[in-house]
Amino acid sequence: MELIEPTNRAATSLQTEQWGVAEAFAHCQRVARQHYENFPVASVLIPKSLRPHVAAIYAFSRAADDIADEGNFSVEERLRRLDEWEHHLDDACSGKPTGPIFTALAATISQHSIPAQLLRDLLTAFRMDARNGGYHTMDDLLFYCRHSANPIGRLVLHLFGLATPERVQLADMICTGLQLVNFWQDISVDLPGGRVNIPQEIMQSFDCPPEQLRSGKFTPNCQRMMQHLTEHAEEFLREGSKLLPIIPHRRLRWELTLTVRGGLAIAQKIRQAGFNTLAARPTLGIMDKVRLVVGRTRREHKSRNYRPSP
Repeated sequence: MELIEPTNRAATSLQTEQWGVAEAFAHCQRVARQHYENFPVASVLIPKSLRPHVAAIYAFSRAADDIADEGNFSVEERLRRLDEWEHHLDDACSGKPTGPIFTALAATISQHSIPAQLLRDLLTAFRMDARNGGYHTMDDLLFYCRHSANPIGRLVLHLFGLATPERVQLADMICTGLQLVNFWQDISVDLPGGRVNIPQEIMQSFDCPPEQLRSGKFTPNCQRMMQHLTEHAEEFLREGSKLLPIIPHRRLRWELTLTVRGGLAIAQKIRQAGFNTLAARPTLGIMDKVRLVVGRTRREHKSRNYRPSP
C-alpha cells in the first residue's frame, strides 16, 4: 500500500518494512522539526514525555495537509489519497499500523485513550480544503473550524488527561477564535491562491463582493465587514480564555495563555491596520512576541505572590 511521506511532499513511497515504536516516534519528531505551524510540536512548555506523541499527531496531520494542498493533483485524486490515509488510520486503530507515522500514532492512541474520531475530523477538514469550495454561511465556516481547529485543542487536552466537558468546550472556543483570526490575517495571501474564506452571506450583507476583494479595492463596506469578522474572532478567544484558570498543569496553562494572547495580538494588529488585510498581512514582530511572554510572566508572578488583605 502507498503511504504519503511528509518529508517528500506530494510524493508516494511503498512502506512495507516493520517499524519499532521508538524509531517511529523519532521519525515523526524529525518531520515536526522541519515545519513551523501554530501547533505546539516542539514547545519547551510541552513536557518531554508528551513531545513524541504531539509529533505523531502532527506528522499525521502534516501529511494529510500536504495531500490536500500540495502538488498538481486533481481534486478527485486528492480525495482518493485522503480516503487511503483514513484507511491507514483505521488499520492503526485495529492494531495493524503501516509505516512510521501510523506506528507512532497507534501507540499514542493506545497510551492516551485518544478518540480516533478527532483524527477523522481533521481529515474531514482536509477534504474541504481539497475541494476549496468556500463557505456559503458562517455556520459552514464554523463547521470547518470544528473539524480543522477544534480537534487540535481536544487532542492536547486528552494527551494531558484533562478532557472534561467544560474544558473541551472552552478549548473549542480558543481554537475556533484562533482559526478565524488567522483567516482574516491571511486574506492577502489566500486570495491570490483562489481561496476565499469569508462566507458568501457575510460578503453579501456588507456589500463587499469577492470580485471587489480580488481587485484589491478596500471600500468602507469592506472595512466594516473586516471589523465585524475580527471582533467576532476576538469574542471566541476572550470567552475561551476562561479555560486558563481551570488548567491545573502550569506549563500547559502557559502554552494556552500565549496562544490566546497571540491570537488577540494579531487581531489588534488587524485593527491597527484599519482592518485592511488586503494591503498586507499583519504580523507580530520580535518585540510583540517579547511583550506576550513578559506580560504572561508578570501575571504569573503576581498570581503566585498575591496575598489577601487582612
